[in-house]
Amino acid sequence: MKILVASDIHGSAYFCEKLLERYEEEGADRLLLLGDILYHGPRNDLPRDYAPKKVLAMLNEKKDEIFAVRGNCDTEVDQMVLEFPILADYGLLMMEEKLIYATHGHVYHENNLPPMGKGGILLHGHTHLYGAKRVGDHLILNPGSVSIPKGGNPPTYGILENGMFLIKELDGNVIETTEL
Repeated sequence: MKILVASDIHGSAYFCEKLLERYEEEGADRLLLLGDILYHGPRNDLPRDYAPKKVLAMLNEKKDEIFAVRGNCDTEVDQMVLEFPILADYGLLMMEEKLIYATHGHVYHENNLPPMGKGGILLHGHTHLYGAKRVGDHLILNPGSVSIPKGGNPPTYGILENGMFLIKELDGNVIETTEL
């Protein structure tokens, strides 16, 4: 199964549209959203083409293909307009016999690991910085931010497939490859 992983759309219709174009071009089976879908939050500037109603309409068209977890900017009000569940604090995935703990990253992150057991993989967004690194016997993966990247990074997303995690720019160029 090929899963496209994205985080921190923050209501940007422009970047949501680009993300969904990449989803189709990648031929992914599912879209995993790691939170902060509609609202930009008080600490972020407005992203390009901030239009949460357009974002929710685009995503609702893919409702049967989306898995999502709650970000710190996601609320019950957002859930009232989105037609797929977004209020779970985490989700568990099995890929290549590995447990992946998917969450937004505002609670669980490399300095506060969830109870995922030895050799677990933590997949989160929130920081708006992409990366993959080992912390002890755990692997920490972050696809970065689709709409408001930080640290001079470009807008990015991730691909989970065949025991690998690829971080890609929105034009599809691979930035980083990590074996699970």
